[in-house]
Amino acid sequence: MGTYKKYLITMGIVWGCSAVVFAIGYSLFIVPQVKVKDKLSKEAAEKKATFDMALNASLEENKKKLAAEVEALRGKLGDYASDYDEFANQTFAISRIAGDKQVSAFTVKTSDQQDKQHELTSKNLQENRMEIAFTSDFLQFANFLNTLERRKPVVFVDRFKVQRGEQTGMPNKVDMSLSFFVRKKQTS
Repeated sequence: MGTYKKYLITMGIVWGCSAVVFAIGYSLFIVPQVKVKDKLSKEAAEKKATFDMALNASLEENKKKLAAEVEALRGKLGDYASDYDEFANQTFAISRIAGDKQVSAFTVKTSDQQDKQHELTSKNLQENRMEIAFTSDFLQFANFLNTLERRKPVVFVDRFKVQRGEQTGMPNKVDMSLSFFVRKKQTS
């Protein structure tokens, strides 16, 4: 039984050392290869998805569908932003609304300088600001504000201040700061 016991101990030591060597070899050589293989598989899947998307976009019916989607999005953009050349018309449109709502002493001041704090980082849109002042009663003011909110392209009322008239029955003085989006002028 002594030889048999010696043989089992020797085999146990050999198997134990072999297991340690295999574990070290696996962690040093096989695991990094598996990670590289997984990374390459993921990159291949991304490239295949890009290829499939490009192949799909190249089909004529898909080109027409994408063109229609782009036109629909441009139409929606028109609800929120006006063309660069239409900037002057914004002032006239708001003045016309003020005239229709019969507010008095209406003044407009446009600002070419943009506040750096609020400047957009978009390469296609810019925010233009306008300061307006007028006198009106509450109903005229509410109608004017409601009409501004419903017009397209959208006008954002950044702030407004209403000062009560100096005497009872006198109209209120209103100061408003407006902003709206304009597509930047495209340089050739």
